[in-house]
Amino acid sequence: MIYELRTYWAAPGCAGALHRRFRELTLRCFARHGIGVVGFWVPPRPDDGDLVYLVAGADQAALEAAWLAFRADPEWRAGKAASESAGPLVTRITSVWLTPTDYSPLQ
Repeated sequence: MIYELRTYWAAPGCAGALHRRFRELTLRCFARHGIGVVGFWVPPRPDDGDLVYLVAGADQAALEAAWLAFRADPEWRAGKAASESAGPLVTRITSVWLTPTDYSPLQ
């Protein structure tokens, strides 16, 4: 199993719209393409981002293939475009791939 920790910084005034898009669109598209969500968090300090989430996959190649399929999904593309009619919701995204240690409760 491999995990990917992703952090998003919302454009000014767009954090609510970003969370709404995840709630109403992104999660459904993730499920359709096998992107397993472990959890979502909001950092207590704004400098640390507006949304942090962890996804899981069998291995990095499988998760990368799922991301490619997700980004090509017609529903995702249309919904993303509609949600960004006034401009992008996100200004920055970081991603870190994580492999559990042998003593991690989460394998």
